Amino acid sequence: MSSIDDRFPTQAVPMSTLPDTESASEQHVQADRKVKGGGLAWELLQTIVLTLAIFLGVRSIVQNFRVEGASMEPTLQTGQYLLISKASYFHVEGTPLDRVLPITHQGTTDYLFGGPQRGDVVVFRAPTQPDKDFIKRVIGLPGDTVLVKNGTVYVNGAALDEAYIHFPATYTYPFDGQARQVPDGNYFVLGDNRPNSSDSYLGWVVPVDNLIGKAWISYWPPTDWGLMPGGDSVYGR
Repeated sequence: MSSIDDRFPTQAVPMSTLPDTESASEQHVQADRKVKGGGLAWELLQTIVLTLAIFLGVRSIVQNFRVEGASMEPTLQTGQYLLISKASYFHVEGTPLDRVLPITHQGTTDYLFGGPQRGDVVVFRAPTQPDKDFIKRVIGLPGDTVLVKNGTVYVNGAALDEAYIHFPATYTYPFDGQARQVPDGNYFVLGDNRPNSSDSYLGWVVPVDNLIGKAWISYWPPTDWGLMPGGDSVYGR
């Protein structure tokens, strides 16, 4: 005859006290997802910030420009795309860099990378229309004297050899036929299509702070791809 030993009674353990291994595993997975999700968002934010920093950094030294109008023909055609080097015209007068780095002086302006040269093709904010960017060729530096007469340009009394000109000037500058000096901190510019260009012969010059940069590379259309010639190559120096 069997009997039940009630000295060690069997106890029923409530279900709530048992470890829920499935629920714990699910919570662990959710926590992992949160950590991974947060990490992914942080990496994405870092990538966006880095991309923006690179874009702004590049934009501060290089900018693209679309040529519009016929004022620089035949050198440049309307619809042509260029890269402009802004770094070429960084000037540092009045800054600590002025005392510790080799610089180029043009009047009272101190350039970090040489500054504008005669013959450079430059983009600048038009003094007469500050909301518009013009593209012209540097003819006179600060302190130079300029005279345009009988289709020839004279700088400091010497006639320029401008092989790139197909359409010479049909005007006299200045109107009295006496060479005029370019003021300090300014540049005298002309379009290569001299009869069809609004430029310094109309009486204005370009302040240094209006300079945006030097035409560096032509990249479109593909047939015009290549480096833009600078002042040294234009005048054979």
